[in-house]
Amino acid sequence: MVDFGEKVRALREGRGLSQVQLAELLGVTKGIISAYETSVRMPSYKVLIRIARLFGVSTDYLLGLECREGIDTSGLNGRQRELVAELVNELRRTK
Repeated sequence: MVDFGEKVRALREGRGLSQVQLAELLGVTKGIISAYETSVRMPSYKVLIRIARLFGVSTDYLLGLECREGIDTSGLNGRQRELVAELVNELRRTK
């Protein structure tokens, strides 16, 4: 099972962010991000929610209660959500 720290690191790297950049976005220090990624420390609920929102995943995913990443479609209308679903299905077929 992938732990919280590994998930945060993978999400951060997937966005091309440095630890310093992520720290600035979350309002914490680079040292705190390092502690999260090495599983030395867990974030407060407030920061956990900020991380989830920033990367468009659920807190359950970050905590290992949900196995897959989600796609944040908030702010999209029904037709746009359908298009996202169609794109995801098409990408699965082209694997």
